[in-house]
Amino acid sequence: MTAKPPSANARLRVRLTPRAAHDEIAGWQGDVLRVRVTAPPVDGRANAALERLLAQALGLPKRAVRVISGTRVREKTVAIEGAARREVLSRLGEGLGEGLRSEDPRSEGGSS
Repeated sequence: MTAKPPSANARLRVRLTPRAAHDEIAGWQGDVLRVRVTAPPVDGRANAALERLLAQALGLPKRAVRVISGTRVREKTVAIEGAARREVLSRLGEGLGEGLRSEDPRSEGGSS
């Protein structure tokens, strides 16, 4: 019987701002990742939007990202399965100079 190797898992502290103008990973404030989503904080919609946005930014399936604490407050802990913390931090660090936005791929582009 062979033992399964432990899967790579990361945890992040996130400060979520619901009802924002657009979905965006705004960057780091100390060791807390600031994220904005358009969804309201009703019936778990803002948490679901956070999970989707982080999964998309990390190139992981939606099921790999879960809010594990702070579901009813702005400060949250998010678990990310299938990626080591160093890899997650590296992926989130790329492209955050102006914020990482989730945009509709059908849109014509950004603003000038």
